Amino acid sequence: MPHQNNQVGKQPTSTGVVIIGGGIAGVSAALFLAEAGIATVLCEKGRIAGEQSSRNWGWIRTQGRALEELPLMIESARLWERIAAEVDEDIGFRKGGSTYLASNEAELTKHANWLEQAKGYGVNTQLLDAQQTSKLLDQDNGNFTGALHTSSDAYAEPALAVQAMARLATHKGATLLEGTAVRTLVREAGRVCGIVTEHGPIRADGVILAGGIWSRSLLENEGVSFPQLAIRSSALRTTTAPLIATSTFGAPDAAIRRRLDGGYTIGRTGAASFDIIPASLRHFGAFLPIVKERWNILKLSLGPSFFGPLGYHRWNADQISPFEGVRTMDPKPDPKLLDAVMKSARELYPQLSQSRPAQTWAGMIDVMPDELCSVGTLPELPGLVMATGMSGHGFGLGPGVGMLAAQMVSAKTQLVPSDSISPMRFRQPKMGK
Repeated sequence: MPHQNNQVGKQPTSTGVVIIGGGIAGVSAALFLAEAGIATVLCEKGRIAGEQSSRNWGWIRTQGRALEELPLMIESARLWERIAAEVDEDIGFRKGGSTYLASNEAELTKHANWLEQAKGYGVNTQLLDAQQTSKLLDQDNGNFTGALHTSSDAYAEPALAVQAMARLATHKGATLLEGTAVRTLVREAGRVCGIVTEHGPIRADGVILAGGIWSRSLLENEGVSFPQLAIRSSALRTTTAPLIATSTFGAPDAAIRRRLDGGYTIGRTGAASFDIIPASLRHFGAFLPIVKERWNILKLSLGPSFFGPLGYHRWNADQISPFEGVRTMDPKPDPKLLDAVMKSARELYPQLSQSRPAQTWAGMIDVMPDELCSVGTLPELPGLVMATGMSGHGFGLGPGVGMLAAQMVSAKTQLVPSDSISPMRFRQPKMGK
């Protein structure tokens, strides 16, 4: 993934909106604010899309979404189509469809239940039987009982897409600063009115926090608790292999996406490593349901990460922050897991029998207790809009999150209602029976 310097001029002393974080949510917000004629500065500690925004699988799906996110994802899909037509290169955006495969009746019933709940949102998803699924996969081995298929879903190349969006945002007037870590927020009369970077302060009318896995650390340093943790997810790309279909395919043991280079990006849904840090102990109760559900595919470890950059740290505006210590979080992939995933992919998709891994990588995913994104405000920090917690499915949702955050920070009419994804949802007391 080549370095792309999007810095335009020197860091200004003031602007309309400051965005913290150069992933897909932050870059999208910068693009939409610039389109609205609002002076915008985005600060990225390393390089644009250097972390999970360029390391994900590249799926852009409405299918299988939590209902709380579905309205925003539907709008996001529309934004993706528009952005893909405007950027300066082919980012691999294709409306090739997405398919969740079912190897037994229980899995197929789960897909059918989701479809029944999602029908009211106007999705064009359909349930396929075994024969239709085999035809779509161009195989007759009887591996699958059926599938959930959405022909209008899409995908793109993460390593290309966000960089191209950043160039588009710059072209429309946004200032994107790489190598510019935000150390602290600036508050006056209790309201956030700017930030302090490693190069000095920037005053602003509003601030968007789109820092991914780093959002919690910045908030904790400001004295605000936020139940966000990080997990490590591994993936690989293969050598050139025959085209199976235009669709992406998801099965419990291996999910695949056709790439522009003729290979496939392959991973395993939900399989991840979870390094225990001080914050995980504080928020363990909130995350316990996820741990229980994925116990057989979630690796827990206690090691040096406990004292690492995502651990407990405090600093002042004139001190070096953890964000400067780690410009790009670049975790090591899990070779044992990826060997198993590649083996499963060859078994599930015979067309890949002769392909081999060409590259492996890992990324850190910011996760919320309910695995929904977190977009909105916090009472302790008026003037700040959160746009984080994408929970492993933020690539497709990114433009929608960016648009919603841009509307919130500029007091514009919101794209969709946002109560269900507000960061305040974790503070609402549970109602008694």
